[in-house]
Amino acid sequence: MGKPTWRKLALTLAIVPALGLAACSSTGGRQPVAEADSGGTVATTDRIKIAVITHAPPGDTFWDIVRKGAEEAAVKDNVELQYLGDPEGGRQSQLIEQAIDQGVDGIAVTLAKPDAMKGALKKATDAGIPIVSLNAGEDRFKDLGAFAHFGSDEQLAGEAAGEKLKEAGISNPICVIQDQGHVGLEARCAGVKKVVPGTEVLYVQGTDMTQVESTTTAKLQADKKADAIIGLGAPITMTLIKSKATANSDVEIASFDMNSQLVQEITAGNVLFTVDQQPWLQGYMAVDALWQNYRGGFTIGGGQATLTGPAIVDKTVAEKITSFAEEGVR
Repeated sequence: MGKPTWRKLALTLAIVPALGLAACSSTGGRQPVAEADSGGTVATTDRIKIAVITHAPPGDTFWDIVRKGAEEAAVKDNVELQYLGDPEGGRQSQLIEQAIDQGVDGIAVTLAKPDAMKGALKKATDAGIPIVSLNAGEDRFKDLGAFAHFGSDEQLAGEAAGEKLKEAGISNPICVIQDQGHVGLEARCAGVKKVVPGTEVLYVQGTDMTQVESTTTAKLQADKKADAIIGLGAPITMTLIKSKATANSDVEIASFDMNSQLVQEITAGNVLFTVDQQPWLQGYMAVDALWQNYRGGFTIGGGQATLTGPAIVDKTVAEKITSFAEEGVR
């Protein structure tokens, strides 16, 4: 490859259709971006193909933010982006194998259920395809062949939430897990419990918000000692606000992750705080790291996870980042 130059241009970003498997696009209701104006400097290195494959469930707006970051990096780096996702580990693994068959130049993958990814990621490694992980898998990424990881330390994030709850006088919170077996969500609640031993875990089916609302409403009605309830994702937390009202409960509400609606609720005082992991950065850095590896064999992180969080967003902080949340990058 010759020495690259740089130029100003508008670049069309092609979002490649699903690779044969009927995968969830994880847009949270947002239509896939067909084209984007870079508005800046774009690499003139050879166009490469990168697959971002996540465990995103349908309708979760968190993943819209991850996707936006990935798309912006793809525009800048002259990358043809394939963005796919499925919350079921086996199907996510199939998407990886299909990306390998399509001859991608790099794979970015979430490792919420790392054991389900082993076989497919070994095939990618054997094929010489560089891998990075994002969002989930900070403890497993090296074992599974990824050269970098971008995300929050979920145990530390949970502990940070626990400290904030403790400061607020909370001693018996309910930590709601919407995907049993998801290593990151389990670590969040474990971190909260380490700081606040009275923490109780409640499992719900995160793909069915009606079930989430009915289960958490019933729990709040039955559990009179609970003094807080924690959502591990913004859509879950928005549902918990409804559950609190229906149950006529006086519990405090806390959250992990963020969207524009949740920022409004924090600003209004209806949610104490959220623990942000800055998902836009995760998507952007994952794609950009693969391009950098292609460009010069560069690796990031020195074998350690590159942390994008945790960052506590309370009312004071929320008021400062409202415009970014409305833009869809926070």
